[in-house]
Amino acid sequence: MAEGFILADEPRLFDRLEAQPSDSLLALIGLVKADTRPEKIDVGVGVYRDAAGGTPILRCVKAAEKILLETQETKAYLGSEGDARFTELIKPIVFGGQGARDDRIVGVQTPGGCGALRLGAELIRASGGGARVFVGQPTWPNHNPLIGAAGVEMVDYPYYDKASHTVLFDRMMGALEEARPGDLVLVHGCCHNPTGADLSLNQWRELADLIAARGIVPFVDLAYQGLGNGLEDDAAGTRLVVEAAEQALVAQSCDKNFGLYRERTGALFVKASSGEQANVVFGNLIGLARTMWSMPPDHGAAIVRTVLETPELEADWRAELKEMLARIRSLRARLATFDPRLAYIDEQNGMFSMLPLSPEAVVELRASHGIYMANSGRFNVAGLSDDNVDYFARAVVERLPEADRG
Repeated sequence: MAEGFILADEPRLFDRLEAQPSDSLLALIGLVKADTRPEKIDVGVGVYRDAAGGTPILRCVKAAEKILLETQETKAYLGSEGDARFTELIKPIVFGGQGARDDRIVGVQTPGGCGALRLGAELIRASGGGARVFVGQPTWPNHNPLIGAAGVEMVDYPYYDKASHTVLFDRMMGALEEARPGDLVLVHGCCHNPTGADLSLNQWRELADLIAARGIVPFVDLAYQGLGNGLEDDAAGTRLVVEAAEQALVAQSCDKNFGLYRERTGALFVKASSGEQANVVFGNLIGLARTMWSMPPDHGAAIVRTVLETPELEADWRAELKEMLARIRSLRARLATFDPRLAYIDEQNGMFSMLPLSPEAVVELRASHGIYMANSGRFNVAGLSDDNVDYFARAVVERLPEADRG
C-alpha cells in the first residue's frame, strides 16, 4: 500500500471528534422558535426589547448608516487594530477625560465583547508567569470556557447568594486575599450578568484598595455601560480599579448600548505600567489579533464612530440610551411592586436578575405558560413587553419556593 494511505478500519480525521454538549442558551433559543403559542415569553436571550416586544434599531444607528451609505468610499482592509478612531472615541466614554489622556492605556477594536475577552486571555497567556484569573460565581456562563480555552487557569470566588439576593462581598474579598501579585480578578463593570447585583461604590473602593495593595490586575467586563444607572455611574467602578492598578484590562462592548448585537462591535483596552511598555503591549495585541481574526469587521465600529463624531447623532444616542435605561428601571419597579417577594429586583441593575426558582420550576413555566428562561432562574428583565409583565409575574410568584412566601 502506498505510504500515507489510511487502512479501511482506521478512523478518518473527523471520526476522532467527540460529541459536544449543546450550549444551553442556543438550545433555549431553539425551544422558543419551536413553540407556536402566541403568548410565549422569551426572557432567556439577552437583547433589549421595547414596549411592544421588538428589538429596534436605534434612530442614531439608522442615521449613521445612511451617512456611511452616501460617504463610504471603500471596503478595503483596516488592519488588525481595526478602526483606530472608533477606539479613540470609545476610550473617554469608558475611562473619562483623564483616562482618555493616559498614554499607558492602549486599545484595539475586537469582534464584540467576546473577542475582547478572548484577546485579553491570549495576552495573559502570552505574558507567561502562570497568572491566574479569579472569577466570581455565578458569572456569565461563557466566561470560563471563553477565557479558559486560551490555557489560562481559572479560580472561582463566591460573589452572589441566590436565596438572599445579596452580594457576598466579605467572602469575595477573603478569596482575593489568596491572589498572588500578577493574578487577575475578572469583574463585571456594571449590570452583573446573570444576577443584576452590582458592587456599591464603597465596595468598588475597597476592591481598588485591595488590588493596589496586593498587585492584582483587574480584568473588567464592561458589556452594559449606560443600562444600569447611566454612562458615568456605570463606569465609576471600572475607573476606580483601573486607576488603582499598575496594569489592567477592560473588555468593552457596544452590542448592548448601541443595539448592535449582530454587528459584534467591541474593544479591548489594556493599561500597562508605562507609556513605553504600552507600545509593547499594543504590538502584542496586534500580533495576537492577527492569528485569530486577522482584522475585525468594520460596519459596527464605523456606525459608532459616525455617531460619536456627529454631535447631533451623539446627543440622540445618549437620549435613546436614557430611554432604554428608563424602560428597564420601570420594568424592575413594576415587577418589584407586584409582590414583596420580588422587591429585590428593583434594587438591581441592567438587563438581568435571578429568580429563586428550581430548574424543575423553570421547566414547568415553559410547559404551562410558554415562559422561557435559563435553568438557573436568570431572566432578561428587558425581554418583557408592557402587555405580558403581569402574566409573567403571576406565573413566577405561584412557583416561588415555600421559604420565600414569608
